[in-house]
Amino acid sequence: MKNWLADALKDDNPAARGRRSDYDLNRDAKLLLQKDKPIRDAAVLVPIVDHAEPTILLTKRTEHLSKHAGQVSFPGGKIDDADADAVAAALREAEEEIGLTSNHIEVCGFLDTYRTGTGFEIVPVVALVQPGFELILQESEVEAAFEVPLDFILNRDNHRRQSAVWQGARREYYAMPYGDFFIWGATAAMLVNLCEVMEASLHKAPAMWGKVSV
Repeated sequence: MKNWLADALKDDNPAARGRRSDYDLNRDAKLLLQKDKPIRDAAVLVPIVDHAEPTILLTKRTEHLSKHAGQVSFPGGKIDDADADAVAAALREAEEEIGLTSNHIEVCGFLDTYRTGTGFEIVPVVALVQPGFELILQESEVEAAFEVPLDFILNRDNHRRQSAVWQGARREYYAMPYGDFFIWGATAAMLVNLCEVMEASLHKAPAMWGKVSV
C-alpha cells in the first residue's frame, strides 16, 4: 500500500496539491472573514493505519479547551520556529498529543493546504502508520483517540453537507458522523480531499480495489 499511496499523492494527480478552505462552501463570507486576519502556519498528520482493512486515526479534543473544544481532529497544531518544516511539526504534534512516535510512521505525501476561518493555513501530511503502536494521550488536550475504517471515509454516502448559523450568518460545512463521534468542519473537508485523491488513483490502479474499496 505504501508505494501506491505515495503515488496517489504525487503532484501530477489532478485531485491533489491544491488549496482549499472553509470558504469553499461559503464564498460570500470569504472577504469579510479574511479581512485583517493574520495567517498562521499549521500542520496536521493524516495517519492511515496499515491494517488488513486500513483505518484513519483521529482524536477528540477535550471539552474545556478555549478553541475547538470537543471537536474531532487530526493530531497537529501550529508550526513552531524550531520545526524544520510542516512534516516535522506534524510528527512532533502527533507524539506530543497522542504519543504516536515516528518509528511507526512513514510520510507518503500531502493533501491540499487548508485555510480555516480562524486564520490557520494547514498542511495535511499523509502518512502510513504501522500497527503495534501504544498511544499515550495528552489528557489536557485529547479526550480520546479512535480509528475509522478507511472504507467508511471513501464511501460518498457518508459525506454530508450541513449548515448552521455562525456570527449571524448561515454557513455550510462537511460532516461525517461515525458512531458516537461527529467528524465535521476542516477535518471532514480534508477527509473529502483524501477521498477524491484516492478515487482518482484507484481508477488508475484497479488492482488496489481489493485492499481499499470505494
